[in-house]
Amino acid sequence: QDAFVAFHVDKALVSKYLKPLQIGELAPDQPSIEPTKNEMLVKDFRELRATVERMGLLEPNQLFFFLLLAHILLLDTAAWLILFYFGTSLLPFVLSLLVLTISQVQASWLQHDLGHLSVFRKTKWNHLLHKFVMCHLIGASANWWTLLHSQHHAKPNCFHKDPDIDMHPFLFTLGKKFSVELGIKKKKYMPYNHQHKYFFITLPPLLFPTYFHYHTFYIAYTKKYWVDLAWMLTFYIRFIYTYGSLLEIKTLLAYYFIFRMLESSWFVWVSQMNHIPMDIDYDKNLDWMSTQLQATCNVEQSLFNDWFTGHLNFQIEHHLFPSMPRHNYWKVAPLVKSLCAKHGLEYQCKPLLTAFADIVHSLKNWGELWLDAYLHK
Repeated sequence: QDAFVAFHVDKALVSKYLKPLQIGELAPDQPSIEPTKNEMLVKDFRELRATVERMGLLEPNQLFFFLLLAHILLLDTAAWLILFYFGTSLLPFVLSLLVLTISQVQASWLQHDLGHLSVFRKTKWNHLLHKFVMCHLIGASANWWTLLHSQHHAKPNCFHKDPDIDMHPFLFTLGKKFSVELGIKKKKYMPYNHQHKYFFITLPPLLFPTYFHYHTFYIAYTKKYWVDLAWMLTFYIRFIYTYGSLLEIKTLLAYYFIFRMLESSWFVWVSQMNHIPMDIDYDKNLDWMSTQLQATCNVEQSLFNDWFTGHLNFQIEHHLFPSMPRHNYWKVAPLVKSLCAKHGLEYQCKPLLTAFADIVHSLKNWGELWLDAYLHK
């Protein structure tokens, strides 16, 4: 299936595990495509996938990723050197925080590439460097990320299947359908009619310092990801040793919490701009391309947008071809647009600030829908 092909880079390796699972063939009179899926779209997308492979768009440019890693490591080092050479007064303290935040967010984009096996041709090298970047440079579990993010890619914006929208209904109400359902059932975990206001002081600044901190260790421990835990400890040992030699304990804790808040805010606005304003529903068992297009949108290309978002401004192309190196998204985008136009699929692309504003507008609209249904007799 298209999802299987999208996720697995080494087809020869996984085919060994598939052979024992084949239990028969479809009868000649049985359809090969489920009725909920667009047969012609499936055929055309598979032709597009073959074209992408022939064009070499799944082949990584390792110099590109080397330079990304180099600038991350330079920024990481510079954050400490600023405090070391200029002291811990307010100006160098703030400057160091900003530099470390940039390094951490760019590292999160790079670990995303590694987790999707798009940096090296060899799977094992992607996994190894993923441990270094995610666990050692960021301090989170690589396996934890892969577990959750793979589910997100398989069924984006599908309730109960995409962990990225598990904040419904406990923190926010998401989507037109679910907001109305929640109101009709008279359920109120939060004042959803104000969710577009409290969003600013909850999810963006607090996701990393609170929930992610707990959840990554919890999953790593319960799933027995011992290698990840060992790698993660090296981040905290390094951080305490290097910054603890320059900052008092209270200042050190404040420094850590502030840069995590800044990192979290940057990450949340970028990661949610492509999905939250889109269709959120139960799984309709649509074909691969329809599933991804309903749940994703793009942001306009520019050198800044590419760098600032880690090329997640090309979210549509990324979701259709998750193992494609990010530097090739712009090359496949015209082909994807053409296929969307042929089959009448909406290909949304917005300015960056519009995409951010749409998050707030969507939350406001859904909160109002919930309130109307909640107050209706």
